Parts: sequence; C-alpha cells; structure tokens
Amino acid sequence: LCLLTNQQKKSEYAVAEKDSGAEEDEARRGEEEGDDKGDSKETRLTLMEEVLLLGLKDREGYTSFWNDCISSGLRGCMLVELALRGRLQLEPCGVRRKGLLSRKVICKSDAPTGDVLLDEALKHIKETQPPESVQSWIELLSGETWNPLKLHYQLRNVRERLAKNLVEKGVLTTEKQNFLLFDMTTHPLTNSAIKQRLVKKVQESVLEKWVNFFFNAFAPLQDDQYDLGMKRVHTLLELEPEKESAKPNANELMWAVVAAFTK
Repeated sequence: LCLLTNQQKKSEYAVAEKDSGAEEDEARRGEEEGDDKGDSKETRLTLMEEVLLLGLKDREGYTSFWNDCISSGLRGCMLVELALRGRLQLEPCGVRRKGLLSRKVICKSDAPTGDVLLDEALKHIKETQPPESVQSWIELLSGETWNPLKLHYQLRNVRERLAKNLVEKGVLTTEKQNFLLFDMTTHPLTNSAIKQRLVKKVQESVLEKWVNFFFNAFAPLQDDQYDLGMKRVHTLLELEPEKESAKPNANELMWAVVAAFTK
C-alpha cells in the first residue's frame, strides 16, 4: 500500500506538470527522481518487480512458501501499472454512483507497454466482453476461478518471469538448489543497493527516516519509531478508497485495487 500511494503521488505530479511552468516541472522531476539518483534506466523497476523484490529472501532467492498473498498482489500491481501508464481505466460511475468494486475495467489504449506481462494482461482485458471488475480480473489473472471457460486468462509463471526480468536488470542472479528429491531454480539477490533503496522508500513513506539495514523494512527501527510506523500503516489501511478516489487527480483504478484487498 505504501508503494501504491507513492505511485499515486507520482501520477498526481504528472497531471500537475501539464499546467505548470518549465521551472516548476524541473523542480518536481528532481524531487521525484531523488530516490532513484544514480540508477540507470535498466535498473528502474516496475511495481510488480518492486513487490516481488520485497517478498524475496535475499540469500535463498525465493519467496516464502507460506506467502499465499503475493500471487494476487502481483496481479493487482499489474492493473495499477497499466492504469498509471494510461492503458486502463474504470467505467464512469454513472447516475447510480456505482462503487469502485462494481465498476468495470475498460481499455483506454491498447498501445504496447514494452513489458510482456503487462501486454499479455492488457490483451486479455481488451478482448473480454462484457468487461469485468477489478476484483474479477485479479482472480482471473491469478487462475482463481471455477469456470473452466475462463482458465485461459491465468497468467502463468509470473514470479519466475519477473525474477528473470530482475536478473536481466542485474538485481538478481540465477542458481540451482537441491531440495531433497528435486532441483529448484532460485534467484538470490546480487545488487543489494537497489533493494536497499526500495526498502528505504517504504520506510520513508511512513517515517521519513532511513536505517541502513534492509532485510526487514521495520526490523531496525526503535520501539517508538516502530509504533509510529505501524500506526501510519494502519492509517493507510483504514483509508476509505471511495473517498480517496473522488479526490482531484486520483487514480480510480488504483483505489479500486486497494479496495479489493482491504474490503
């Protein structure tokens, strides 16, 4: 949720830039890119890659076997990423003032994004009639459906494909590990600086302070800082997506994804 609110701020800045002068544009860009200073274009990560990287065990190179939320979370990130790139939007709320989860996702532009996973998801959404809601698309893209006619919507091997993207960007590496009766491909962390900056961004979103340790985003914090950070996280979780989506320049589809996970 911290990453999503950061993405929302960036999208709001992008809208504001259209009506501001050149000097203000440069100032905003400098502020936005401050966290990514020193990064090349190849090391700029998508929202899905950031979430996977946060959930990945650094040395072992795989996500926890008990983490059953990351699959649906990654699909939600895809919808947000496509919305922020101007490819998707929610249908108008209409005179009945439909809620976020009742409104359908529609294709705003089918221009390729350059990302195979995003383009695959965009193709499914564009070609599906009648359109589906955000909640339905998260389930369909995750393969969580009892309808055999809709199983083809499932995006397969998403974690492995995202990990390969991170390998190509020099963030992870590829290894083979033996787990008793079978071999498993893992992707240990090689570029700790990128993950360090990512965790720093999460910490600063609730505390505006960084501690130079990144295995667990809140583990290094002192008790009072930890309590403050958790209170602010709970504040984010208690936000009402319907109200937030009604604010100027708000990304409605992003808040619909938030509503799908916090309802």
